[in-house]
Amino acid sequence: MGSFTDFLEDELLDHVFGNAAYSAPGTQYVGLSTTTIADDGTNDTEPAGGSYARVSATNNDTNWSAASGGAKANGAAFAFPQASGSWGVIIDFAIYDAATAGNMLAFGTLTTSKTVLTGDTPQFAIGDLDITLD
Repeated sequence: MGSFTDFLEDELLDHVFGNAAYSAPGTQYVGLSTTTIADDGTNDTEPAGGSYARVSATNNDTNWSAASGGAKANGAAFAFPQASGSWGVIIDFAIYDAATAGNMLAFGTLTTSKTVLTGDTPQFAIGDLDITLD
């Protein structure tokens, strides 16, 4: 299960309590990390090389199902490019507002870490990315 980063928590608090409006990005990008991501969005180590790239997802109700019970999940499968080299052991996932760099919005730990080898095509099946707000 994933949660919001400190960045997004601050943006939403300011938005809800009248300090500043927050506009959700029209496209979000799902990434992978070989390290455990911290709550402030640091310590993310995305794979380098091997055809790795974040997966883009239009921010709509097709790709993200309606929230229920303080949780939201992906409503579409997200497939990464086929690895042309090893990506290492993937521990966490993250959702960003840009294809590279940008702000991390949410993150989470995989239920089971996954070693991505040459020829693998990692993906998140529908409902596998769970983001909670409590």
